[in-house]
Amino acid sequence: MPAILTVTLNPTVDFATTAPDIEANVKLRCSEPDIDPGGGGINVSRAVQLLGGQSTALVAIGGTTGAQLLEALTREAVATVAIQGPGETRQSVSVTEASSGDQFRFVMPGPTWAADDVDRALAAIERAAGDGAFVVLSGSQPPGVAKDFPAILSNHLAGRHTRLIVDTSGPALFHLVEKPHEALYVLRMDGEEAEELAGRALPEKSDTAGFAQELIAKGVAEVVIVARGADGSILATKDACWHSYSPPVDVVSTVGAGDSFMGGFTLGLSRREAPEDCLRLGTASAAAAVMTEATRLCTREDADRLLPLCALDRI
Repeated sequence: MPAILTVTLNPTVDFATTAPDIEANVKLRCSEPDIDPGGGGINVSRAVQLLGGQSTALVAIGGTTGAQLLEALTREAVATVAIQGPGETRQSVSVTEASSGDQFRFVMPGPTWAADDVDRALAAIERAAGDGAFVVLSGSQPPGVAKDFPAILSNHLAGRHTRLIVDTSGPALFHLVEKPHEALYVLRMDGEEAEELAGRALPEKSDTAGFAQELIAKGVAEVVIVARGADGSILATKDACWHSYSPPVDVVSTVGAGDSFMGGFTLGLSRREAPEDCLRLGTASAAAAVMTEATRLCTREDADRLLPLCALDRI
């Protein structure tokens, strides 16, 4: 079974707590926080493990918060390759208002990277990614890392039979769709980003599928996934388009739903399942994640229960 390597350049230690009511200019008494390792790639690795698979998380760390992050990953038995990043690993805080259920999320930017930090990360990824592996680049880029980093990583992995999976946003996403990339296997984005890239509204599932196949025809990636929120996700290849959505579930927290999707989807790929079946596993994993509190991600029990209930339609 092909290995899975996730890459997190801008990890975080996540603090999640609750307060009875959130209002300005008063001292808010919060509950004891849940403390979890966070960052896109880390959460993908955590989700893979929760779903019964195995992966390795390559993580850039720094300072005492970085040491705390590694300790948290060790407690969860996530296999880790740590590389030295600049400065102090960031922290993030989410506070849920008990009276309303609203969640407030405070996300720090992380330390600024220099050119030699980027070179060191690229070399570490090349060493850690075996031939045939799935390499998942997910989450925000640290300050100082150029928008073309995903494209540069794709070039570094080209010719090694390594398949790159990218879930990014903002300038990095816009740069990535400008031209073909040999090693880029899967590109994921949300519906708003797809409309911005397309320069037009994509109201129907068929519109989203058509745009995804435009990107594939340009050679941007072999598979394009567009998350349409409550309307599920669209997956396109050059030959077919699929739509998957979950049954209604009780939403406790949306934190980590996208990462759980990527964990389930990539785990399916590593098991050599068809892309549409991987899409359905990702959908079930995301639905399972929103049923858990704070940063708890999905559970295997819920994902297994939801999987047969997740619709899969060809467009």
